Amino acid sequence: MEKQKIIISTNLESSVATAVGECERDRIFILVDETTQQLCLPLVNSFDSLRGAEMITIGATDQNKTLESLAHVWSELQRCGATRHSLMVNLGGGMVTDLGGFAASTFKRGLNYINIPTTLLAMVDASVGGKTGINFGGLKNEIGVFSTAKSVILDTTFLRTMDHENICSGYAEMLKHGLISSDDGMWEELLNFDLDVIDYYQLSRMLADSVKVKERIVEEDPTERGIRKALNLGHTIGHAFESFSMRPKSPIGPISPILHGYAVAYGLICELYLSHVKTGFPVDKMRQTVSFINEYYGKMAITCDDYPTLLELMTHDKKNVAGQINFTLLGDVGDIRINQTATKEEIEEALDFYREGF
Repeated sequence: MEKQKIIISTNLESSVATAVGECERDRIFILVDETTQQLCLPLVNSFDSLRGAEMITIGATDQNKTLESLAHVWSELQRCGATRHSLMVNLGGGMVTDLGGFAASTFKRGLNYINIPTTLLAMVDASVGGKTGINFGGLKNEIGVFSTAKSVILDTTFLRTMDHENICSGYAEMLKHGLISSDDGMWEELLNFDLDVIDYYQLSRMLADSVKVKERIVEEDPTERGIRKALNLGHTIGHAFESFSMRPKSPIGPISPILHGYAVAYGLICELYLSHVKTGFPVDKMRQTVSFINEYYGKMAITCDDYPTLLELMTHDKKNVAGQINFTLLGDVGDIRINQTATKEEIEEALDFYREGF
């Protein structure tokens, strides 16, 4: 898989001009959702390098990361005369970069595309590493391909357009990167950061460090045959929480869909518990991490009656092998143990720990 260029931008217009200039293009298309059309498109709309670009808009939030939205993008590309020599610019959060990357990678067997992530989650996770796709059949990222953007432009200017909840969502992926990094200092700094009074200068520096963790792992294992599975820490149970929250109702009544990062944070609680029980993750580090998550992320209300549904959702995880639910666990910060399994009883214990705490 081709390595993508990651640009840590201090001048957005110059960075976009550089990225566009490096791509073949007979036409340029900009994909936005309804939110980024309003908040983020004005920051790039006047750039000379994007003059004459066609805009394609889809609905906002992960609920629109669907086959219907994908078909709309394909239809707009076709209607506007896109060719294999056209360029897609995905301006938005992880939903836009995932869906836009998939649309570009499959239309006429592949157009070049650039990602300009506008949320912390997309900057640190969704736009880096070449994973594209959509949700399907009530399951997260069920359909997709590995396909790298030509460039990913990271500019923290966009973070000032974000609400607190979405900052926290992206920060959960940074916390995951801190746990799988070989640097205890990175993990400690993340736990000491004040998410209520954000220092954007410090956040920008921490973001760059976080992206380097993912870059290093993706370069070593671009198609997730081995160590890239480290990036799935918190995601086996987290994706089950997220898919569960998208269902119309549960036995305890309606549940509002939760943001991806919140689901990952809740998954981290469960999977750090499994790490402590099965691979010896230190209890003090588990407690520190769980306390931070409890302080900033709260909890999604579930009961024991929801466990069968959550377990069934976990059986659809793409990492599973031969019917076994597959986890990435830790022996310590940076001590990664991929391809771990757990019994139904152990997973239910982890869910108990999530609900009841220490």
